[in-house]
Amino acid sequence: MTSLTIAIVSIVGYLLGAISFAVIVARSQGVDILKYGSGNPGATNVTRALGSKYGNIVFACDALKGAIAAGWPMFVFRGDLGLKLGIIGLIASIIGHSFSVFLKFKGGKGVATTMGGLVAIMPIVLLIGVAAWAAIYFTIRMVAIASILFAVSLPVSAYWLYGSGDPRLTLGVVLGVLIVLRHRSNISRMLRGTENSFKK
Repeated sequence: MTSLTIAIVSIVGYLLGAISFAVIVARSQGVDILKYGSGNPGATNVTRALGSKYGNIVFACDALKGAIAAGWPMFVFRGDLGLKLGIIGLIASIIGHSFSVFLKFKGGKGVATTMGGLVAIMPIVLLIGVAAWAAIYFTIRMVAIASILFAVSLPVSAYWLYGSGDPRLTLGVVLGVLIVLRHRSNISRMLRGTENSFKK
């Protein structure tokens, strides 16, 4: 694994992640998502602004970013090297999504991008995380709490499936921390009792 290879995978991953489909989709409908609701350029805020159809489009596109960023190094290099480079690509894409150079280093929470990348790297961990997310969301209809539980499930599931010392466990820990940190504002609103939900 050369420094040049790592740099290429990182740059490609970051630039893929930095593309804000929330801004693009919302702007196509005449909405500045950065000035609507929470101001977060992600699928949840787009859903609140434009409805589930457009929110789902953004979610799918954000997930695709992560899948491509993680998947292409794994396809090109294969084996353990491909896995490690895929992990680097995914983390770079999440950083790009969360701190986009095109949005003055602002961005979304990175949950959809994480899910897309995990399809390529550790799909069973993803399935467990999605099950945890769905169980919470469809019970209390709060995306933030569901997403935080999803984040916490990643290192737990990775440890259970792969054990200590596996790079996928390290990935699970890093992703879990990143997602929770990106939800700091949501946690503050929850403590104040002002967090938004999709309850009717």
